[in-house]
Amino acid sequence: MSTRHLTTAQALMTFLSRQYTERDGRRRRLIGATWGIFGHGNVAGIGQALVESGRTMPYLQGRNEQAMVHAAVGYARQSGRLSAHAVTTSIGPGATNLVTGAALATVNRLPVLLLPGDTFAARPADPVLQQLEVPAAGDVSVNDCLRPVSRYFDRITRPEALVPAALQAMRTLTDPAETGAVTLALPQDVQAQAYDWPEEFLAERVWYVRRPAPDPYELDRAVRAVRTARRPLIVAGGGIHHSAAEETLAAFAAATRIPVASTQAGKGSLRHDHPADVGGIGHTGTATADELARTADLVIGIGTRYSDFTTASATLFSNPAVRFLNVNITGFDAHKLGALPLVADARAALEALTAALAARGHRVDPAYETEYTDAKERWEQRVTTAFTADDPHARPTQAQVLGLLDALVTEDDILINAAGSLPGDLHKLWRARSPQQYHVEYGYSCMGYEIPAAIGVQLAAPGRPVWALVGDGTYLMNPTEIVTAVQQELPVKLVVLQNHGYASIGGLSEQVGAERLGTAYRHRAADGSFTGPPLPVDLAANAGSLGMRVLRAKTVRDLREALAEARAADRPTCVYVETETADTVSGPPPAQAWWDVPVAETAARPSAVKAREEYERHVADRRHHL
Repeated sequence: MSTRHLTTAQALMTFLSRQYTERDGRRRRLIGATWGIFGHGNVAGIGQALVESGRTMPYLQGRNEQAMVHAAVGYARQSGRLSAHAVTTSIGPGATNLVTGAALATVNRLPVLLLPGDTFAARPADPVLQQLEVPAAGDVSVNDCLRPVSRYFDRITRPEALVPAALQAMRTLTDPAETGAVTLALPQDVQAQAYDWPEEFLAERVWYVRRPAPDPYELDRAVRAVRTARRPLIVAGGGIHHSAAEETLAAFAAATRIPVASTQAGKGSLRHDHPADVGGIGHTGTATADELARTADLVIGIGTRYSDFTTASATLFSNPAVRFLNVNITGFDAHKLGALPLVADARAALEALTAALAARGHRVDPAYETEYTDAKERWEQRVTTAFTADDPHARPTQAQVLGLLDALVTEDDILINAAGSLPGDLHKLWRARSPQQYHVEYGYSCMGYEIPAAIGVQLAAPGRPVWALVGDGTYLMNPTEIVTAVQQELPVKLVVLQNHGYASIGGLSEQVGAERLGTAYRHRAADGSFTGPPLPVDLAANAGSLGMRVLRAKTVRDLREALAEARAADRPTCVYVETETADTVSGPPPAQAWWDVPVAETAARPSAVKAREEYERHVADRRHHL
């Protein structure tokens, strides 16, 4: 058997450079690049291997380990989960900094390969620098924190153990039902050990991403359920995008006239102007979609995991006769809410459903179609009102910032957001023009995701305008990858909305009787509360100090010009605008459905007592779907 004498790290980089995915006849490189921050736990192993690999394994330099994972996730999502990045770190804090990014990847079912260094497998000295000692378990390291947030985890304690582990890692990354964060923990001594590797292990390998077709029995039951429904509603989730089923969904909706609402992950499954699109659903959804959800007798979930924002904490689907039909590639999600399951790839299932229903000439009652199209038109008028700024010399509201972007972008632009009040405004108001335009990470809703994710998206979509929309709170969490964007000469567009605090959680705090404690960025007042003047923090100057070109906008007119200039820029550019403060509303319509955040059952302060009364009123509407 032909072999090659390489270190474990060299073999791993060689192996990764020769892995490919293929779906629908298109082949992609599986691991497009490796992000890395080096320390003593990976510099002599993987670091040296990356030097030896040259251009066969591109290297990307990050500034924060969590941010590197976010960048890799952004790249994977933009690549349709067919291409991913690896992330390498040292042992100790470098490894534990991966945990948040890994959780985000796994929650959102997005592939990323994590390669943290680990303490010595041979234990020549014990403990070593940065080693966590567990008296009752000598084989535990800080990397074990990654086990619960990884879809596959292995620790490579001997060189030859890499062979089965690497193959399992690739299988998991390319499995559309199982993908997420994959971790191979690499002890620093094993990384540098040499071994005679079989050439077959290092040869080119193609992983076919399957599209499982629906079971005939399940399909027949699904067709009967759709045909007998009088008020069906589709809930389009992120699985539509992962399956590249947007055109198939559009054809299905056009044929059946069933309205389509979308989760945060599914928004953009239909263009905003498709007649069947009724906007976002749930706590941050539109009045149109939520009213249809309350009266639906059949909810057809496609590629959704039904988070509590989608179901309004189990209060939204209130028709006593409502039933569920769930199309999902995972049986776990397909069976939720007591549904009829249709376990299949979203595109394959929609194609089969479209053909079966077309053979029977099925479509919804025209009166139902008229009802939701009229309601959609009324909602669009509310969107226009929220977007419109009458005074060009006034300071814009957050919704007006989105309105100015709405007037500027084309279907090529990509908007990235993750946390704060912006996801709610975007879900309710944004007019998605293409399947990839709306990139809101709301499975883990991780502050600090946006800037590094924009870098990953820009790497996957060169030439397209990529916008990272962040509030001041999110910016302060993780601005360091601005340096990476500057280094890579990536023309990402950063829009920083300064409102001097956590606007979203501030509003929630007020609703639940916590009286906005700790949600404003202000000086302490004489009574000890944070109600003094806003802090003299200049985020624009910070972005400029990290190498970005900065455009400051004080008025609506300034902002319109700055956004246009940023869109045309060929270098990383920041638009900084001060919007309304955290004490005021942003302008869009309020929540159209409830969200369960438990309120203190007993309290002395009147605000909490009142909030509890309101909470109990909503809790009474909750139901289990069995």
